[in-house]
Amino acid sequence: MKRKPPQADPVQDAPRVSAPRRSAAGLPAVANSLRVAQRQMGARRTALTLLRVNQADGFDCPGCAWPEPERRHAAEFCENGAKAVAEEATLRRVTPAFFAERPVSELARRSGYWLGQQGRLTHPMYLAEGSDHYEPIGWERAFDIVAEELRALDSPDEALFYTSGRTSNEAAFLYQLFARCFGTNNLPDCSNLCHESSGAALTETLGVGKGSVLLEDLHHADLIIVAGQNPGTNHPRMLTALEKAKRNGARIITVNPLPEAGLERFDNPQTLRGLAGSGTPLTDLFLQIRIGGDQALFRELCRRVLAAEGGVDEEFVREHTHGFEEFAAAVRAGDPGEVPRATGLDPADIDRAADMVLASKRTVVCWAMGLTQHRHAVPTIREIVNLLLLRGAVGRPGAGVCPVRGHSNVQGDRTMGIVEKPSPALLDALEEEFGVPMPREHGLDVVNAIRALRDGRAKVFFALGGNFVAASPDTGVTEAAMRRARLTVHVSTKLNRSHCVTGARALILPVLGRTERDVQASGEQFVTVEDSMGVVHASRGRLAPASEHLLSEPALVCRLARRVLGGDHPVPWEEFEADYAAVRDRIARTIPGFEDFNARVARPGGFVLPHAPRDERRFPTATGKANFTAAPVEWPRVPPGRLLLQTLRSHDQYNTTVYGLDDRYRGIEGGRRVVLVHPGDAAELGLPDGSYADLTSEWEDGRERTAPGFRVVHYPTARGCAAAYFPETNVLVPLDATAEVSNTPASKSVVIRLTPSRGPLPASDKTV
Repeated sequence: MKRKPPQADPVQDAPRVSAPRRSAAGLPAVANSLRVAQRQMGARRTALTLLRVNQADGFDCPGCAWPEPERRHAAEFCENGAKAVAEEATLRRVTPAFFAERPVSELARRSGYWLGQQGRLTHPMYLAEGSDHYEPIGWERAFDIVAEELRALDSPDEALFYTSGRTSNEAAFLYQLFARCFGTNNLPDCSNLCHESSGAALTETLGVGKGSVLLEDLHHADLIIVAGQNPGTNHPRMLTALEKAKRNGARIITVNPLPEAGLERFDNPQTLRGLAGSGTPLTDLFLQIRIGGDQALFRELCRRVLAAEGGVDEEFVREHTHGFEEFAAAVRAGDPGEVPRATGLDPADIDRAADMVLASKRTVVCWAMGLTQHRHAVPTIREIVNLLLLRGAVGRPGAGVCPVRGHSNVQGDRTMGIVEKPSPALLDALEEEFGVPMPREHGLDVVNAIRALRDGRAKVFFALGGNFVAASPDTGVTEAAMRRARLTVHVSTKLNRSHCVTGARALILPVLGRTERDVQASGEQFVTVEDSMGVVHASRGRLAPASEHLLSEPALVCRLARRVLGGDHPVPWEEFEADYAAVRDRIARTIPGFEDFNARVARPGGFVLPHAPRDERRFPTATGKANFTAAPVEWPRVPPGRLLLQTLRSHDQYNTTVYGLDDRYRGIEGGRRVVLVHPGDAAELGLPDGSYADLTSEWEDGRERTAPGFRVVHYPTARGCAAAYFPETNVLVPLDATAEVSNTPASKSVVIRLTPSRGPLPASDKTV
C-alpha cells in the first residue's frame, strides 16, 4: 500500500492563532500521534511499529535521547516520537521517477516540509556536473566517484566528514575510523551546533563532558531547575520523570523567557487522570527570565548561598574542589544591582528561588539549547556547576548536572570518537588496535568547516545523516559555501534541503532506518545507542526495508572504506560489515567503559557507562578536583527600539525535520513564518497582532541580515524579547557569531529590528 504525499507546497506564513495552551499531552497528543502515524503508515503498520518503540526487544526512537525507565509502558513513546517513527516507517517513496520529473532547481524552491513529506529514498542518486537532474546510480559506481574525488585531493584535510546524532555507535565508530585512516580529524558533527558549550564547560569544571545524573536521580531530587529547555515539545517523555519527582515531593523551578505548556501542567496520556485532563501541575516557581540573563541569575543564587549560614557544603568544597576562594571573592565583588537589569526578574522571585535552593539537599539542574547557544554560553554553564559545587550537589544521589541532549545517540557518537579535537588517548588506542597511524592535528568543527568550504580549503563534503544546510547558521553563506565543493555526499533516509544545495557533483546514498531489519552475511544484526544519561542499549529494527537497494550505515561505511583505502588495508572492513559484533569487540578494546561490550549490551536495558564524578566523586580535571570558575557576568545589551530574538522549534518539528505546520501548545496553526512578541513591545513598535514584519539582525560588525514576511503574534514572552522558528531564522545568525570556547552558533541571542512589511511572502520564496 502506497501513501500519497502532498503535491502542493502549503502556505506557511498565514497561520491561524489562538491562545496558548496551559497543559501538555493528554488525549489530544494521543489523537494526533495516531492521526499522523496512520496517515503515513496505515493502521496495521502503525500498531506493529509503535508498540516496539523504546522496548527492550525493539528499536530506539529516532527522535530524542531521553532515557527509558526501568519499567516500561507498552506505549513507551511520545507524540513527537510517534511522528519521527511515522516519517521513517512511512509507505511513501521517492523513486528515480520522482527525480526524473523534477529538476534540482525546482526542488530547491520547495519548503523543507514539502521535501520531507515525499517519503523514503529508494535508490542511490547522482547529480553529474552541469546537470539539473539526479539520476539513479549503482552502489559500486557511487563509491568509485567518492574514491576518485578523495584521492584527487591535495591533502586529506580538504575532506569533511559530518555526522548526525542519529548514527548508531557501530556506524559512528567505523566512520571516525575511516576518516582517520584516510588521514584527517575533520569530523564536524551536530554536537557543534547544540551542546558543545555543555561539553566544554563540564569537561573543564568536572572532568567529564556529560551529565552526572541518572533517571532515578531526577525521581528522588528535592529540587529540579529546568533552564532554557522546553521538554513538552523537545523531550516529552521527560515530563513523566518530572511528574514522578513531583509525586515524590520534589519542587520545580522553570527558567525560561517563554511560558511552556508542558512545564505548567502535564496530562500524562499513560494514566486515566492524564487522559481526563486533570493532570499534574509541574512548575512551583516560573522565572520568566530575559533572554541571556541566566548567568547573572545563577551567579546571584551563588551569592545567596555564600551569604547564608550553613549554605555552603564546606566539607565537600574542602575535599573535592579547587578555586573556591577566587570564586567567592569574585562573587562578593559583584554588583547585585545589575541582576534585575540582566534578568528582568522581580527580586522577590529571586528571593523565592534562593530559598528553594537553600532548602534542598538534592538539586538537579537541567538545561538545553536555551543556555548553550549564546556568546557567553560556556560561562553560564560553568555558573550552574559553581552553584551545585557550593551545595555539594555533585556525586550525591538525587543531585547533579543534567544537560538534556537532543537527537538519539548524539552523545554516543561523541563517545565513539566523532570529535574534531580527539584526545591523544583515543588516537593512541586506535593506533595500537589497528596498526594504522592516526592524524594528530585537530580538525574542523561545523563553523570552521563552512569557512573552509567558503574559502576553497575544503573540496569534498560527506554527511552521514542530518540536514547540514538547514541546521547551520548564516544560510546564504552556508549555501554558497556548499556550492563551492567539488563533491557533496549525503547519506539519508529521506529528502531534505541539503540535497538541493550541492557541489559540482552530488550523491544521495539511501540507508536503512532504525525501524528496519538489518541482515548481513552473518545474519540479522542489531546496533547500539547511548542515551542522554550514559546508558547504552541495543536497537533492533523489525520492518522490511523500504527498498531492496538500501544499505545499512555500517555496511556503507565499510564498503566505502575498502574502495578508498584499498582491499589490503589492515582494518578488516569486510569482517565488520558482515558482523557488527566484531565492531563491538574492537570498541570494547579502544573506548573506555565498553569492556565486554557484546555480553553487557545483551542484558535487558543494556548498561551504564562509568562517570567518575557521579560514581566516585573523582574529578579527572587538570587540577584533579572539581573546579570553581569566576568568569565576569555577561548578558546581551539591546539598543532602544530593538528586541532580542531566540530561535526555537515548533511542536510539529524535531531539529530541522518539520512534521507539520502547527504549534499546538503555542496556539499557532497552519504556519511557520511567525514572530512571537510581547504585546507591550509590539505596541511600542507599532505592530498590531496579525500584521507582518521583516526581521533584520544587527551585529557589532555592522552587517545586517533580513528574514522577510513574518506574521506578528502577540505572545506572553519576556519583555524586550522575541521568538521565531528555525531554520527560517538561521539566515539572521552570522557565521562568526559564536559562543566563546565552544564555537557554537549564538542563535539564542540575536538583536533584531522589526520593520512593517506588506504581507506574506510570494509562494516562490518559501524555500526553507
